[in-house]
This record gives sequence, structure tokens and C-alpha cells, in this order.
Amino acid sequence: MNLVTDAWIPVRRTGGRDVIRPDQIAEPDVLFPNWPRADLNLACLELLIGLVYLACPPQDADDWAARKPDQQALREALAPLAPAFNLLGEGPRFLQDFDPIDGSLNPPDMLFIDSAGDSTAKKNADLMVKRARYPRLDPALAAMALYTLQAFAPSGGAGNRTSMRGGGPMVTLVRPEAAGLWPLIWANVPDGVPLGADELDWLPWMRPTETSEKKGQVTVPPDGDLLPPEVFFGQPRRLRLVEEGGQITGVIQTPWGTNYEGWVHPLSPYYHDKNKKRCKHPKPGAFGYRNWRGIVLLNDGADRAQCLETYLRRTDSAPCRLLVGGWAMSNMSPLDFIWSEAPVFPLDPEGEDLAGRLVDAAEQAGYALASAVRQGRGEDDLTTGAGARAREVFFAATQAPFEARLRDVVNGQGDRVPGDWLSDLRGAALRIFDAEVMPGLADLSETRRQAAVAARKSLLSTFSGYGGVGKKIFAALQLPLPKTKRKAKAEARS
Repeated sequence: MNLVTDAWIPVRRTGGRDVIRPDQIAEPDVLFPNWPRADLNLACLELLIGLVYLACPPQDADDWAARKPDQQALREALAPLAPAFNLLGEGPRFLQDFDPIDGSLNPPDMLFIDSAGDSTAKKNADLMVKRARYPRLDPALAAMALYTLQAFAPSGGAGNRTSMRGGGPMVTLVRPEAAGLWPLIWANVPDGVPLGADELDWLPWMRPTETSEKKGQVTVPPDGDLLPPEVFFGQPRRLRLVEEGGQITGVIQTPWGTNYEGWVHPLSPYYHDKNKKRCKHPKPGAFGYRNWRGIVLLNDGADRAQCLETYLRRTDSAPCRLLVGGWAMSNMSPLDFIWSEAPVFPLDPEGEDLAGRLVDAAEQAGYALASAVRQGRGEDDLTTGAGARAREVFFAATQAPFEARLRDVVNGQGDRVPGDWLSDLRGAALRIFDAEVMPGLADLSETRRQAAVAARKSLLSTFSGYGGVGKKIFAALQLPLPKTKRKAKAEARS
């Protein structure tokens, strides 16, 4: 199977399902990849962006804006790449070791990040995700799983390298308002020059595999202004697919693949750590506005994905959304797969600063609510139980109001936003507190009733600017603190 010339990508069209070649993404009725797993869909988008970057990237912003989708032109541009995209057979194989390798033979299930590893299976600890879910794979599914593993590879034991962005990177893709798959792909393709038919050894499987047996042996990006082709086609794992009867029945793996260092991927946000850029990684749970800083919103010490910055520059901040996805990992263990979309607001520096302070205020308010619920329910631990649950509900309840306040900022009504946001936070917190603590209060002991009443009173006081947390909320919103009772009495006497 050739990943350039053959139809192998399942998609949704306006008229139903189909399987297409990569060049057919330029057809107007192709909507989105249709793999059976969300992580494969996300990786497929990255793969298609990478293919277009290799074949026919825009030269600059003007070229990007002027270029129209053209399926035939894309097919012709992709054709010189075909020799590098054979999945099986003699010669170089897509994202596999340059030469046949000796190593352990694994079931094809190992290509999926959430599959049970050898250690888990031996301990019979594969309770939630059973071993051997995929004893055989058709070549198309195997190809997509192979790309997904190489692009998102987590820690995999001694010598089994992580992806060039680390284990389980966060992926952020610009999703413009225009419908269809092509606008999404084209919005994220960086400027560049086509890869010539005589330059295919830029791809890691088209040259002898760069290994890393020696300590400190790393592969750094080449010098130059353009993104190297390998950035979309990293190959940290040394793998060879085993085929039998037209199906992939096994995977040979050996350790010490390419050890990437210093690469910056255009589809991921980064933060700075001791003069090094490190890719951000998803956290388990819902991706809401409290996670937006450095990803959707600007934030000191972090860089939004290059694809977002490039799109905003190319289009003079045209409306778009940000598709956010990736595996939340704990070393080798997958915790959650994140798939979310967030609106991108065209904020000026003052608006970005205000947006960050709104998040700061909400973080303090969520802490105050969790503390009050814990006190009202008579619980000991702030990080579990009703308090923690109330905090999660609070951020979900204030998601839509937060987006509404940012729209107010964009519409020139930023002066009223801090006060309105304080009202949003107070209203949501009190409703959640009452739902968690007040039902059945009359049936409790007098001590518990008094604790619940005191907790609600304290919460109200916090949203009036009193106490340590209340002062932090007001400081974040740059609202004047209330007068103390002593000061109010003194002013009354004078």
C-alpha cells in the first residue's frame, strides 16, 4: 500500500462515508477524517498537514491567501513523494527502520498508545483496557496507528524513545470558519518550499536510522529558517511491521531509536524551562478556560503554537477556533484523551492582560468555593469529595460567561467586565454551594447546621472582598477593596 497514490483514508463527506487518497482532501464535500478512534483522527490531520507541507506549501502570506483548493494540482504535487510512502515491501518503509531489524515480536495492538504493555499483561493488571484488542490490522489502520505512535510516543521502557515533542504532546490546530477538511488543513500548513524527488532522504526512514545507544546521543534540528520536513515525520521508535495474508499480524521493535532534542513543532504550544522550550502536555479532564493561558490566550513564559500565530498574522486575526487534543499521560500510562475546541478572541495586549486576570480571579473563586463546601459538608480533604466536585462544576458553569466577557472586551466594553465577572463568579459559586450543602440541612445536627451557615456567610464575605482570598480576587480584577468596619466608623465620626 502506498500512502500517497492509494485510497486509504476514511472520511466523512456531505453525502456519507468514503475512503480517499490524500489529494482528495481538496474536494469540497470532504468534511473530516473518520477513523474509529479520536487519537487517529487527530494524528491524521497532522499527517495531512505534513504531506501538504512537503508537496506544495505556501511561499508566504500572499501565496497562502491566493491559493485555492485544487485536487488535481495537489495530486501532481504529491506524486514525487510516492517512493517514500510505501508501507510494506522491499526498500524503505514509511516510518519504519531503514533495514530489517532483530527484536521482540509484538502483536499489532502495541501500536496503540492505550494498549496494555508487557509488564501490565504479565501482572494481569489490564482491567480497563484488555490486552490483544487488535490481533490483526488492515494495512490502512496499521499505517495510521504507526504514524500516531511515532507522533505522540510516550515513554516505552529502556531505550524506547518518546516523540520529538515528548510523551503525549498537546496538539492545537486552527479551525477556520469555512466548512470542510481542506480549509482546516490549509490553515495550519507553514510557509516553505516543496520537497524535491531527489531530497526524500530528509525523511528519517529514507536514510540509515539515527540511533541513540550512547549516552547523550541526540538528533537536533538542522540550521535554517524553514521547518525541516522531519518535524512532521519524527521517527523515535525503531519498528518494522509484519504482514501475513494482506493483514498486519505483528510488529518487531528494538530500542534506541532517534533521540530528538531542541525541535519545535508548529502544531503545539510550548513553555520555557531553564532556557529550553518544552512542549505543553494535556491534563486529564475537561479543557476549559482555566487551561487557556499560553494555549488560546497569551501568557508570559509560554508560546502559543506557531500555526495559530501564523494564521492570525496571515488573516489579520480572522475569526477561528482552536482544536485542542492529545493524550494526558503519566509516564507510560495514558490517563485521558483530550478533544476540545475553544474560540480564539482577537484581543489587544490590554485585553489579553485582562483575560489572564479574569482566569486568576476564577482560580481563587474556585478555591474559595471548594473550601466553603468542604466546611459546610464537614469534610476534611479539599482535593477530593464534594469540595473538589464543586470546583469542577464551578469552572464548567462559568465557561460560557467567561467567553461572553471576552466578547465584551472585543466589543469595547472592557471597563465593565471586571464587575460583571465578579457577579458571574459569585452567582455560580452560591448556586453550587447551595446545591451541595443546603439540601437536607434541617435534618442535621445543630453543629453541622451552624457550620454550613458559617461557610455560606464566609463565601459571601469572600465575594465582597474580605479575607485573604477575597482580596486576591479583587486584586486580580483591579477592583477597589471594601472599607473595613473600623475605617467606616472612623469616617462616619469625622
